Amino acid sequence: MDFTQEQIERYSRQIILPEIGGRGQEQLARAKAIIIGTGGLGSPCAYYLAAAGVGTLGLVDSDVVDLSNLQRQILHNTERLGRPKTDSARETLVALNPEVKIVTHQLRVGADNVMELIRDYDVVVDAVDNFAARFLVNDACVMAGKPLVEAGVLRWDGMVMTILPREGPCYRCVFPSPPPPGSVPTCQEAGVIGVVPGVMGLLQATEVIKLILGKGSLLSGRLLLFDALNSSFREVKVKRNQMCAVCGDHPSITTLQEYDLACELRGPDGSSGEAGAGGLRSESGGEN
Repeated sequence: MDFTQEQIERYSRQIILPEIGGRGQEQLARAKAIIIGTGGLGSPCAYYLAAAGVGTLGLVDSDVVDLSNLQRQILHNTERLGRPKTDSARETLVALNPEVKIVTHQLRVGADNVMELIRDYDVVVDAVDNFAARFLVNDACVMAGKPLVEAGVLRWDGMVMTILPREGPCYRCVFPSPPPPGSVPTCQEAGVIGVVPGVMGLLQATEVIKLILGKGSLLSGRLLLFDALNSSFREVKVKRNQMCAVCGDHPSITTLQEYDLACELRGPDGSSGEAGAGGLRSESGGEN
């Protein structure tokens, strides 16, 4: 594709990078990424992907802008209180880079729509605020063979990993199932310092850009943990679990299972049953 002079100027600082150049900028322009959640994680991730010139960004969120969001959710502002987050996010991103196509999905992700949502995108970003959606998105991406960039935060801590289905571990390889109700506090209950989702969301954007370009070393098989209080990062190597219920050699989960927000598994008849904790740590809890 031929870039206009304005485009060359807009992206000049990254086009001169040897890992990108004109060809890499074309790859970014043709790429499609969907961000599920436009809150603390999704805001910085979407902002920098739009700035980098990723051609199409899908935004998924069912919530409206609340005053308590503004301490960390940089796509929104005080004037937009009460408006759908997807509309607010779109307005911010179009103002930043009108060349990027923004596709909004004002809905709650569920077993009945997640496969259709991610179908036309090259990469998925998980920026949700609850375990129910987190496990659902992981399972859907594994089943659809879609790369997934995962992150979560709580208090002063964050985590991020990239999931390449069948090539490396998925989220369930590390955390086999959601925690029992009430065992892990939410950000609403325990709090979160706004800069932490900012840091983790930017790391997610970095992973997406590297995925699109095919450059660098991804966080596949590596769980990166951030401790803001001590200004430290720690890397934990993880392997694909051959016995994993969704990505293992003989998966027991072959259709999408949906948990309610209390992390109870909902059966086809609507009945519920508690899911085991599976060793989940608090920093995987997520933030929107």
